[in-house]
Amino acid sequence: IPADGFYEWRNVGSRKQPYCIAPVNGRPLAFAGLWDRWERDGQVVESCTILVTQANALIARIHDRMPVILDPKDEAAWLDPTITDPAVLKPLLAPCPVEWLRVWSVSTAVNTTRHDGPELMAPLQVGLDL
Repeated sequence: IPADGFYEWRNVGSRKQPYCIAPVNGRPLAFAGLWDRWERDGQVVESCTILVTQANALIARIHDRMPVILDPKDEAAWLDPTITDPAVLKPLLAPCPVEWLRVWSVSTAVNTTRHDGPELMAPLQVGLDL
């Protein structure tokens, strides 16, 4: 699942401060995801999920888990439908290296689904970065 970044929230006093996490190199991240399609009551249902793993040392300062971010060299294997043994893919479910990501505080506007747009990723200038 491609992504420009993701958000996590950290308790700061009595409120939760959102942080944006994005790749240092500016290229899209590839989250390990699962997709399925089935029928329920005659209706086709399509769904997906993003897999998570324990947080790396950078993200652990905010949250105890993070999305599984695939190494570009492993993306083809993750998407390969001929790989049916989960043990082959299990090593890919580890936290990514700290060096891949950068973190900064953002506006609490991300807390509301009515807001959407790249401006939500704009850094705050209030010294809340990690």
